[in-house]
Amino acid sequence: METRIVGRPAFRLVGHAIRVPLIHRGVNPYIQRHVAALPAQEHLRLKTLGDAEPAGLLAVCDDLDADYDEGSELTYLHGVAVSRCTPVPADLDVIEVPAGRWVVIRVVGPYPQILQRTWAAAATGWFPFNPWRLRPGPEIVAVPEPTDDPGSPTRELWLPVEPA
Repeated sequence: METRIVGRPAFRLVGHAIRVPLIHRGVNPYIQRHVAALPAQEHLRLKTLGDAEPAGLLAVCDDLDADYDEGSELTYLHGVAVSRCTPVPADLDVIEVPAGRWVVIRVVGPYPQILQRTWAAAATGWFPFNPWRLRPGPEIVAVPEPTDDPGSPTRELWLPVEPA
């Protein structure tokens, strides 16, 4: 598992948010419909607005149930990261993210299966053997590199952490 720990100053996640149920396996149809309903020009507008790490279009899950119970509700945001001083259009939803550390896990493979397997492997194999634990905050999936294969691009899973 390729990981790195990064520190980030406070930033904002901006985009289009919706409340959806947590689904552990496979594509979440509620998220899929939400993203598909956005016009192509909206994805381009978001990309031009993003000016902070993690870069690129982001899939953000926030307000997750502490036990990650299947069917519990979460806030899903399709958007980008922006610095705290970036003006945000009034029609976009905003999640304020405080300064903190993140474990960034690089994954390559078919989506969403590779992310679901990686999250499970992090919970059972990475966290127990490293001096970090999850802290409150959004979980972010970034697609940092352009790819010719939309079914198997490189992604980064950003999880908020603090010393254990």
